[in-house]
Amino acid sequence: MDAFIQAIGHITEPQTLLVIFLAAIYGLLVGSIPGLTATMSVALLVPVTFFMEPVPAIAAIVTTTATAIFAGDIPGALLRIPGTPASAAYVDEAYKMTRRGEGGYALGAGLVTSVIGGIIGTIILMALSPQLARVAIQFSSVEYFWLACLGLTCAVLISGPSPVRGALSLLIGLFIATVGIDIAVGYPRFTFGSVELLDGISFIPAMIAMFAISEILRNALKGDPGKDVEPPRVGPLFTGMGRMLRRYKVNILRSSLLGSGLGTLPGAGADIAAWISYTLGRRFSREPEKYGTGHVEGIVDGGSANNAAVAGAWTPALVFGIPGDTVTAIAIGILFLKGLTPGPLVFTEQPDLVYSVFLAFIVANIIMLPLGFMVIRISGMVLRVPMRILMPMILIFCIVGAYAVNNTLFAVWILFGLGIIAFLMEENDIPIAPAILGIVLGPMVEDRFMITVMRGQGSIVAFFDRPVSGVLGVLTVALWIAMIVKGVRGRRRELGITPSA
Repeated sequence: MDAFIQAIGHITEPQTLLVIFLAAIYGLLVGSIPGLTATMSVALLVPVTFFMEPVPAIAAIVTTTATAIFAGDIPGALLRIPGTPASAAYVDEAYKMTRRGEGGYALGAGLVTSVIGGIIGTIILMALSPQLARVAIQFSSVEYFWLACLGLTCAVLISGPSPVRGALSLLIGLFIATVGIDIAVGYPRFTFGSVELLDGISFIPAMIAMFAISEILRNALKGDPGKDVEPPRVGPLFTGMGRMLRRYKVNILRSSLLGSGLGTLPGAGADIAAWISYTLGRRFSREPEKYGTGHVEGIVDGGSANNAAVAGAWTPALVFGIPGDTVTAIAIGILFLKGLTPGPLVFTEQPDLVYSVFLAFIVANIIMLPLGFMVIRISGMVLRVPMRILMPMILIFCIVGAYAVNNTLFAVWILFGLGIIAFLMEENDIPIAPAILGIVLGPMVEDRFMITVMRGQGSIVAFFDRPVSGVLGVLTVALWIAMIVKGVRGRRRELGITPSA
């Protein structure tokens, strides 16, 4: 209790509160710019933390992460360009609602559920962090392999009415992920002699290209959109929120718990949490046919999960010093720079620091509500800018975002190349979301698959011989079989073939 009281004293110091306030504004603004992810916003903040005490420095990282993850919803809803990968799962729902004049409702639902999910995730972090971390630390490469496969399967399931087109999109993404050095034998694949391609294709330029450049091309081919396209209205933010919360309270609780659990798994993070929660939400929904048409339930599922996962990612980072995602990897580096070593001893030697992290999460989520409201209103002014002015500005942001990843012009060429591919895919009714997830998870799937094969000396039993991997493997294979059977039956119905008695 003394440590908790000391932590309250740390967080309520004027300097720490000012840092949290400024970090929240910074995270919201940076996260709302397409291409500048939460990880990038935290990385840009690191030099500033050199001049801070440990608690304000960690509070700044925590606040920036929580607010930037939500802010990724804003360009997703207004421009169909997710600001962070975690927002990609439900970007189509939010954008279609905006086109109907319900953008305020979509963003308000995302903001409120993100706050609730973040607070629930923090409470779980406070209560169960040692136990959850012990479970996560037991996971080996095979469990991560099946978890990644489950995430890819979910991407196909939610891709739209045609699983075949979703699977084709996923294969395109996985193919893009194979570009670069083979991790097993070190042989260059599909590099065509290019040195820049040896490291593979970074998912940040790919994500910007496939969501943003394709949209820019589509607007450019319409001629002068400013003359014949009425800008969508954002509308009121919090109207109907009470009814929404009552109706989807189970979705919020389920997605928050799921996001917290997945967040504790190193490498899973908010991206996978949002995708899986969105898929589960559709499966358990009373109105699954509305998913993909601009349905707020999908935003509730994904929004609750991604912010809950942000808190969950700190569990292995604090208890074992293992980063749950890229952001906590940066945070661990900052702790080392401050002379602090995260791990089991930090709970006994510096419990006030641990409680300060918990309290920083709660304050960051609470302050995100009013500040998020203001940033959404400011961002809504973007829609009043004519498309012939807005689209070139977005293109500049996209080029800067892609170039900033590795400070190389090659990333800009990747941006335009994948943008054209994504445009052609959508023109042929092939969804691009599964391709994005394939690019993100492809390296993890290959890496964990090769490790498992080598450990099992080529035996398939190695993929199922552990309790958790067995459950995940059977579940994933069952989903694959169900999709194939459903596809065959659907094709037979289209051809008018009735099953024989």
